[in-house]
Amino acid sequence: MDNKAISKAVINRLPRYYRYLGQLLDQGIERISSGELSRRMNVTASQIRQDLNLFGGFGQQGYGYNVAHLYEEIGKILGLDRSYSLIVIGAGKLGQAISSYFGFEKRGFKIEAMFDRDPDKYGGVSYRGTRIHPLSDLQEYLHDHVIDIAVLAIPADPARTITPILVDGGVRGIWNFAHTDLEVPDNVVVQSVHLSESLMQLSYKINH
Repeated sequence: MDNKAISKAVINRLPRYYRYLGQLLDQGIERISSGELSRRMNVTASQIRQDLNLFGGFGQQGYGYNVAHLYEEIGKILGLDRSYSLIVIGAGKLGQAISSYFGFEKRGFKIEAMFDRDPDKYGGVSYRGTRIHPLSDLQEYLHDHVIDIAVLAIPADPARTITPILVDGGVRGIWNFAHTDLEVPDNVVVQSVHLSESLMQLSYKINH
């Protein structure tokens, strides 16, 4: 189907569906109705049916959804039926925290290397054993390795400088924690995570 027909709101809900279905599997639940899933997720049943119908529906009248099948199919929609190679730019506290999270590899996201400008970190490893390379070696590394995703855990100015190197090196996606918007060609996807903006949104909700 035409990906342009899928709204950002629907895309944002897909990982939630995947997470809740995974929890249902862990609980041994084999099937679930849109109404029950609605109560668990706080999303209307009609919205759930509408979202899933965009990808084929998956439900059966009077039966509901087969949890294992739906979990597998949403995983495929999210691209979780394959593995991805990642690098982390920035071996500070944020970069170390990202590289140390075991859940990424469980989902098929394998962190292959880290890069940093601090000479004291060269040759070191993250908590989970990912080797830290000099940032000056990034271009050569990308020439020798196929990397799908780069994580930018660095300030805004170096992030903007490094982005063209990532693009030229064949990186297809950038997970951007830098407080800046990045300019990339159409064949490269950027997912920005602005922690301060998220905190300000929380502040607004607390006060309204």
